[in-house]
Amino acid sequence: MRTYLLRAWMLCWLILVWVLLWGNVSAANILSGLAIALIITLWLPLPPVPVEGRLHPIPLLRLVVTVAYWLLVSSVQVAALALRPTPPLSAVLRTHLNIKSDLVLALAVNIMNLTPGNIVLEIDQARRMIYVHVLDVASDRSVDAFHRQVDQLQKLLVAAFERDADWKPTPEKEASS
Repeated sequence: MRTYLLRAWMLCWLILVWVLLWGNVSAANILSGLAIALIITLWLPLPPVPVEGRLHPIPLLRLVVTVAYWLLVSSVQVAALALRPTPPLSAVLRTHLNIKSDLVLALAVNIMNLTPGNIVLEIDQARRMIYVHVLDVASDRSVDAFHRQVDQLQKLLVAAFERDADWKPTPEKEASS
């Protein structure tokens, strides 16, 4: 039942995106959106993504609010750096993430990529290492601030999605460990 509901939701979502791309609601747009959505879901299916944890709404809200704050602050910081007469010192920093799920790892990387001044260049999935280009590393304080932000991000993600009490690894992960 859940699988059918997810498929129906995906079809509705794809139809909505199609209608929004065309800019008006009409029978022709809805029907062509349905045709495109069926082609995408039947001929080009994505592999299933294993969900190994459980969603916790209050920590998720904390995560959303914190990330929104980071986006605002980093946007102001990047704007201030753009106004300086000298270019900022940038570097590639390596950091380790204690995140179990590949899905949550992808979410962490996307959050970092959304943050102005950061871009993840490489992900070592097996060792859970990421290499991030950071725009302003002129002082040890700014490097430490980056590492503190990554630590806070992974704590928020674990609280929202990967608590040990709710963790159920997929059979593939159990076999590999």
